[in-house]
Amino acid sequence: MKNFLIPLLLFVLCISCTSTKNSDEFITKTTGRYLFNANEVIEVYFKDKELLIKWRGKEGIQPLKINDSSFYMKELNEKMIFISLPKTHIKLAEKTEHKGVEYLFHKMKAGDKTPTEYFEAKNYDKALKAFLEIKKQDSLSPVIKQYTMNRTGYNYMKNNEFEKAIEILKINTHLYPKSSNTFDSLGDAFLKAKDTANAIENYNKSLSINSENSSSLRMLKRINKE
Repeated sequence: MKNFLIPLLLFVLCISCTSTKNSDEFITKTTGRYLFNANEVIEVYFKDKELLIKWRGKEGIQPLKINDSSFYMKELNEKMIFISLPKTHIKLAEKTEHKGVEYLFHKMKAGDKTPTEYFEAKNYDKALKAFLEIKKQDSLSPVIKQYTMNRTGYNYMKNNEFEKAIEILKINTHLYPKSSNTFDSLGDAFLKAKDTANAIENYNKSLSINSENSSSLRMLKRINKE
């Protein structure tokens, strides 16, 4: 027990003696936004030279400073190490739970946004490009799951946000151009927006991929009756 307590006490003492303040050089190098995953950001900023983090809508997260480049973030239960070469990035210290797996968060260039941020800014072309880049890098990324994108589109429809519904479902058709369901859903969005011509066009595209798509067949039959 004594052999365990001594290094633990030394570690605690070391941390308690470390100043929470950071150098101007460190602040300049590390301030900014880092890609936490393909569509999520972790933001590093400073107040009174103390490092703070914004993550998942929560601001003012203050990690425990271990040394001049390492911080323990309770919300992640991870030790973050800031590395400046070859380019500034954050590395998670290896631990038993992810031994042998390297986690790196790369610093974003000024003005860069995540796909969702481009989308929310109504920069739909850049959003599409960013989502397609995710697919190129990792076609199995949960960010671009067809079902997830589809559900998002229907949520927008439910809230009468038809422009957003149409645009996110358009993106889904580009991500999955051989899916009958993506065009069927886009047809639903156009129909909700009272754009019957584009609704018919997309239902027909859906049927050109799968002539037995019952939803598209049903909606076209309903439109023809009306």
